[in-house]
Amino acid sequence: MIRGAWRYWWMGLAVALALLPCSAPAAAQAGLVGTPISVCVKRVAANDRALALLTDPRGFDCVTDQRRFGPGDFWVVSRPFVTDSRWPARIRVVSTWQRSATLWARYADGAVRMLPGDGRATTRRLQLGAIVEYKLPSRAVPVTRLLWHVLDAANARGLVLAPHSASPAESAMSNMLLAGLYGCFVGLCLSLFIYNLALFAALRHRFQLAYCVMVASLLVYALSSSGALAWLAPNITNNDRVRISYLSLAVSAVAALAFARAFFEPRVFAGALGRAADAVTALLIGSAVLFAVLEPWHARLLGQLCADSFAALMLIAPAALWRAWRQRSNYLWLFGLAWAVPIALATLRVAGTLGLTGWSFWMDNSTLLAMALEAVTSALAIAYRVHLLSRERDEAREQEMAARLLADTDPLTGLLNRRAFLAQAIGREGDQCLLILDVDHFKRVNETIGHDGGDEVLRVIARSLRAAAPPGALVARFGGEEFVTVCSADAAPLSMLLLERLRTQRMPYDMTVTSSIGSCTGPLMRETDWKRLYREADRALFAAKAAGRDRARDATQLTAAA
Repeated sequence: MIRGAWRYWWMGLAVALALLPCSAPAAAQAGLVGTPISVCVKRVAANDRALALLTDPRGFDCVTDQRRFGPGDFWVVSRPFVTDSRWPARIRVVSTWQRSATLWARYADGAVRMLPGDGRATTRRLQLGAIVEYKLPSRAVPVTRLLWHVLDAANARGLVLAPHSASPAESAMSNMLLAGLYGCFVGLCLSLFIYNLALFAALRHRFQLAYCVMVASLLVYALSSSGALAWLAPNITNNDRVRISYLSLAVSAVAALAFARAFFEPRVFAGALGRAADAVTALLIGSAVLFAVLEPWHARLLGQLCADSFAALMLIAPAALWRAWRQRSNYLWLFGLAWAVPIALATLRVAGTLGLTGWSFWMDNSTLLAMALEAVTSALAIAYRVHLLSRERDEAREQEMAARLLADTDPLTGLLNRRAFLAQAIGREGDQCLLILDVDHFKRVNETIGHDGGDEVLRVIARSLRAAAPPGALVARFGGEEFVTVCSADAAPLSMLLLERLRTQRMPYDMTVTSSIGSCTGPLMRETDWKRLYREADRALFAAKAAGRDRARDATQLTAAA
């Protein structure tokens, strides 16, 4: 079962890799609707003028990847294209980290329109999928060229990323589709949060609380990264929205790591791996806080630090799985089944952030797919984990009950021992009848039939006592060949009944074994009452032996006779 967990892990990675070729069609059906626009880049110079660059865009680089230009201020111009003049064009680009991005649009008749793009204006233009949509003024002639003036760009993913020209209908369809996807994801997060919070309230397992924190953080991340937060708070700047995304994603990653540490047995994260997990946790939180607080100071460098912290987290995952396999963890296959695809997709996304793979709108929103797949299996995995914990708890309780039973009973006869008898006898309400039984000449019995035979004699007497005792009576072996029982004084006389039963019992080797009984009646509320009853019953037992054995005497009758 443990070795089979690696099969789930590699299957999840294979699924994630197989889905990468689908990123372009998925993007075309979701956020990046419309017609792609090719762009060229140029750094801002002192004598640059927007109208002149629109007319004569010489000096622009149309070949180099945008990310290679680094951070700073840039002009980004489109290659000539033609929009459909039948409807107002929508220019859609993926949101990136920058202070502002002002857009100029040139029409076929030479007219130019400018759309300012500071942080708050960008927020008001955000559509679902974190797509910045410029609504160009409608004219009778089409748009033929676009020019962006981008200021203070971190350029971690690009300057003007994936520009498209779309119709209002295409824009509305994209928002409707993404609203359905994000709505399902939000509902999924809420259901998982409530489910696991209810389990935590009932069972108090730490991994359930960590899972709740992770899901809540992912819910905040989904609201911010999708652009929905801009609809809820239109006055927030776009960069502040990105800050919230970084912080919530870092918290969710830390919570996921805490979930793994609490889900596995403590031995899995013991030693160096536990210290590495602590370091990654500090790096994740520290880098996200630095990014949020120090921006715009070296935004690209701080963003790279955040990406490196997530890369470190991705290195912890296989190390933890390897350690769990080496430690023969009982929960490895559960974790591998539930988390293989989310970890694989997260690894691919980190690779994209580090520039190791190309950018993809689908991969940028892979949290939806990862958490959807995780939700299908995590509920079963957590439920099974809780089942195992419950079974361990039940086994522990059974062992505890067995230990208590052994501590309270005589191992030879199964009757109560002295300690347990006194604990239950003292405090019984009403007058009680205490009876002490002692086997006659038990030393001779052991010498005749051996100690094993003597033990069997004691077991036969114990069974007889248990069978003769009335309901509610306590029966115990006080040690050696002495037995005691206590019952209500209103019960039928027990001494003679017990003697008759013992006389008819078949003993080992058909040996004749007799017993003597002493009894006394009185209150048994306190320890002093017990000492008095036991002293009087023991005196009656001595009288029975002195009278010839195989008989019973009652302390009350002895007192009356005296």
